[in-house]
Amino acid sequence: MGKRIVVALGGNAIVTKTGTADSQIQSIKGTMKTLAQFIAAGDELVITHGNGPQVGNLLLQEINGSTEKNPAMPLDTLVAMTQGSIGYWMQKSLDEVVQDQKLNKSIATVVTQVEVNGDDQAFENPSKPIGPFYSKEEADEQMALHPDYVFKEDAGRGYRRVVPSPKPLKIVEAPVIENLLANGIVPVAAGGGGVPVVRNENGDLHGVEAVIDKDFSAAKLAENVNADELIILTAVDNVFVNYNQPDQKALTNVTVDELKQYIDEGQFAAGSMLPKVRAVIDFVENTGKKAVITSLKNVDKLIAGGTGTVITK
Repeated sequence: MGKRIVVALGGNAIVTKTGTADSQIQSIKGTMKTLAQFIAAGDELVITHGNGPQVGNLLLQEINGSTEKNPAMPLDTLVAMTQGSIGYWMQKSLDEVVQDQKLNKSIATVVTQVEVNGDDQAFENPSKPIGPFYSKEEADEQMALHPDYVFKEDAGRGYRRVVPSPKPLKIVEAPVIENLLANGIVPVAAGGGGVPVVRNENGDLHGVEAVIDKDFSAAKLAENVNADELIILTAVDNVFVNYNQPDQKALTNVTVDELKQYIDEGQFAAGSMLPKVRAVIDFVENTGKKAVITSLKNVDKLIAGGTGTVITK
C-alpha cells in the first residue's frame, strides 16, 4: 500500500530566467512529470509550492500601477492570487501527465488559509524580504507613499520591503484536503505558505499583511493531513555540513538531535537551508514520522529506495 506524502517544491521547480507565463508553465510541466512517479508508485500525493518571485512581480505591478481607481491589493490577497495562478498551472500540467500515463487521477487546487497567532512576535519584527530591490532613495520614496511599509538593507544588494513571517498554527482547509485525498484526488494546497489569517474575538478569520515560510507551512500541512512523509525538494541532493568547504559532508540519515546540534554550530544558512531543517524537525518531532530533503532530479532514486537526507526521530 502506498504512502501519503506531502511534497514541497522550491522556486527552482517553477521559476525561469524570463519569468513569462509560458516559460513557467513549461518548467512546471517537467516538474509534474517527475512528481507523477509518486502517483504511479501508488502513493497519495499532496503538492505545495513557493511563490516568492510571482508575488514579487505582482507587488511590482501593483506599486507601479496603483491609482485611486486601481488600488494595490493587500498581501494576503496577492498570496491567494498566486496560489490560484500557480495552482492552475500545476493542476493543468499534472492532469495532462496523468492522462498521458493513464493513471486515473484528478487534481484540484485549494486556495488555502493558514491560521497564525495575532500575538506572534514576528509582527513586532518584520523580517521576511519580499518584492524588488530598491536604492536607499527609492526605498525612502516608497515609505513616504506607504507609511506602513518597512524596508531593510539586504546583504549589500539594496533595500527590500520586509513583512512579518509568523509560524503557522493550523491549516484551515486541512479537512477539505483530507476529503480530496480520500476520494483519490491530488490536492495542490498551501501555496506560498498559505494565506495568513488570524482569528478575532468572534472566531472569524481575517487576512493579515504577512508571509508564512513555505517550509514551515508544508510541515504543518503534512502534520494536519496525517501524512506518512514530508519531502522538501530543493536545489541540492543533500543537506551538507561544512558546505562549500574542502571538508563538506553530505548528510544521508540523520536524527533530529543531530540536526539541532548542527544548527547550534551554525551549519545552515538562515536564508536557504536553515528554515527547511527547522521545518522537518517540527514535522518529525510532532508526528514521529520521517522527512526527506533532496533535489527534484533525485525523485526517481528516492522512490526506488533512497537518496537525499532522511530525517528521523
